[in-house]
Amino acid sequence: MKYYLIGVVFLLASCAEQQVNYQKYVNPLIGTDIRVVEGKDKNSTEERGQNMPAVGAPHGMTNWVAQTQASEKKCYPPYYYYQHTIQGFRASHWMNGSCTQDYGSVTIMPMTGRLEIDPEKRASAFKHTNEIATPSFYSVLLDNYDIQVEMTGLSRSGILSFDYKKAEDRYIIIEPNSDEGEGYIEIDYQKKEITGYNPVHRIYQGYGQPAGFSGHFVIQLNADIEQFGVWQGDSIIEKGSKAHGKKSKVGAWIKLNSSTTDKVFAKIGTSFTSVDNARKNLETEIHGWDFPRVRNESSNTWNKTLGQVVVTGNKESDKVRFYTALYNVHFLPRTFSDVDGSYSAFDGNKKTMKAEGFTYYCDFSMWDTFRAVHPLFSILNPTRNGDMAHSLVLKGQQGGWLPIFPAWNSYTAAMIGDHCLSMLGDAIIKNTPGFDYEEAYFLMRKNAFEANQDHQSYIGGKGRRAMDSYLKYNYIPLEDEVLDAFHKREQVSRTLEYTYDDFVLSQVAKKLGKTEDYNILQERAKNYKNVIDPETGFARGRYTDGKWISPFDHTKFVSYICEGTPFHYTWYVPHDIEGLTNIIGKERAISHLDTFFEDGYYWHGNEPCHHVAYLFTYLGEPWKTQKWVHEIINKEYFNSPDGLSGNDDAGQMSAWLVFSMMGFYPVCPGMPYYVIGSPTFENIEINLENGKQFKIEAKNISENNIYIQSATLNGKSYNKSYILHSDIMNGGTLSFQMGNTPNKQWASSPESVPFSLGSKLSM
Repeated sequence: MKYYLIGVVFLLASCAEQQVNYQKYVNPLIGTDIRVVEGKDKNSTEERGQNMPAVGAPHGMTNWVAQTQASEKKCYPPYYYYQHTIQGFRASHWMNGSCTQDYGSVTIMPMTGRLEIDPEKRASAFKHTNEIATPSFYSVLLDNYDIQVEMTGLSRSGILSFDYKKAEDRYIIIEPNSDEGEGYIEIDYQKKEITGYNPVHRIYQGYGQPAGFSGHFVIQLNADIEQFGVWQGDSIIEKGSKAHGKKSKVGAWIKLNSSTTDKVFAKIGTSFTSVDNARKNLETEIHGWDFPRVRNESSNTWNKTLGQVVVTGNKESDKVRFYTALYNVHFLPRTFSDVDGSYSAFDGNKKTMKAEGFTYYCDFSMWDTFRAVHPLFSILNPTRNGDMAHSLVLKGQQGGWLPIFPAWNSYTAAMIGDHCLSMLGDAIIKNTPGFDYEEAYFLMRKNAFEANQDHQSYIGGKGRRAMDSYLKYNYIPLEDEVLDAFHKREQVSRTLEYTYDDFVLSQVAKKLGKTEDYNILQERAKNYKNVIDPETGFARGRYTDGKWISPFDHTKFVSYICEGTPFHYTWYVPHDIEGLTNIIGKERAISHLDTFFEDGYYWHGNEPCHHVAYLFTYLGEPWKTQKWVHEIINKEYFNSPDGLSGNDDAGQMSAWLVFSMMGFYPVCPGMPYYVIGSPTFENIEINLENGKQFKIEAKNISENNIYIQSATLNGKSYNKSYILHSDIMNGGTLSFQMGNTPNKQWASSPESVPFSLGSKLSM
């Protein structure tokens, strides 16, 4: 009887756990408005979260979002909270949290009364009080037309519900979005189906050129069509059923049968390969017109994804911050292959490839996501992260070079560095399954050892920028202006980032037995020393003759630093903080770090600073890391539409928050450890893909009790300021005793700090 009762209790507990609605803690409106940052122009798009309240599935091919502005212009997402009209509902491929552009999208807009095709003229006012936004469901009332719109979706398809409350003529507008004025649309009124596509154009390298694929769509209605037509430019073609735009926008309009009184449903399937595959994707994912079933499937998927990390604490607002961030992490990279595995080949060669037994992904905002997004996936979703790594390898094989910042299924040199090496290297070091390490190494090595001498393909984004200079001088001198890139110059930042990437590749070479390469790359991993000025203790521009640039102010924005100052980039030596400290001097390094935070030089709204608060641990002062991490969480992340102080950048701002609220952070991807900070919650349970569970306990945690007094790992005393990846993946419990004053003895000895270049790498 006792065993029976225990079994019943266990069963009830399991059911209760399965029914936890983690979505209720997600506020998709966070990061959709403007945060006015001190010293910045309100119109600066770089200071906005750039997120959107999208529904669908984690890493979905297409996101489903209300459209407040029609443009596909760079840096303008489909939705802004401060805009008060809705122009339609978009099947979007916006890179969430970015400053890029949407592509291959289509917008649907219901309306009543007089037909209007212009997005601004047809737009309806709405109230945020009538808006419901969750990861799996969006609802809003269009005030001008008195239409209640509901929307849900899966990875490649979505379904919308239009509840027309006015007894007026009822229309639906369908518009392929293209700032270039290119697109095709066709109406089959007997099938109640509209099909079309929107050719995709490149951005950054090859700006405006065809990307070699289109965004295809199939829209099916459950209501009879009374009248229909298309338009091209500003001209409505009353009886036309097809429109093909070249330098003029195209679209279609549908007038519904006047006898229609029930809700009208529109299903949309999308694909990057063909209209037929868009239809196949739709038929596979959404059967019939059961809106609640699709919503429930999307909801279950999100709850499973969010429930991989279960947090316990008294502050509900902290849970909202945490789970909203976890939601925003799961937008990109996006699924690019159809349900049958079809995908458009990389680099615009117009071939259709087949992903057999894996999902092919695209839109890697790699300068951002290598830092924390992919390391988070290496813990939560190693299989999916392996598919992403495999996708990168395929891109390199199809295009000849491993890409730098692969987006729009094309090469770009949008940002600096060579961080596909970091992502792949981190995955290899952590034994991520799903891709061939030798094939990956071949491509990684080519990027690191060869300068692309083919000028045309170099301009198109293939190969490291300024590689000739880097190999010749072991740094990029100021004379090399790096004009064949979106970001010009940035010589010091490039040097520091290549040095880190070379270090990661050295660790892969060591693991794969490439001894000669390992020795070369270990030396190149020290190239950062060539742009750190020992006299000032800061990163500094340097000429070919070795002279430092003068005059010099480490607090000013300068052309040889990428999106920051020398003060910001001085700390970008994540693989060798010990070596950096030896150049600067330990006491001066601590003083510089103290000033960096206490005098407000830290800039959380951009990625190069994201690891810096964790560097105190390397200097034997982990209690300062504990302090500043909590300061950043509370000052930079709000539970409001203006909740982010900078672009979320494909989830990197959010990934920083997820890691930091759990209590650790990947300062140096490519090393098999995470630096310990200070957890936010009393209990954190990470449910691993391998069936194991890793727990973090913070006993006596409170708003004031943020300092670690002592720690145990699996019941044994733990006096290190880092945790190994293998310790997490093997499951177990990391337990902290928290207090309101620093314990300066905990994890502060030289034996306790995280390891750097050449030290203790066998751990």
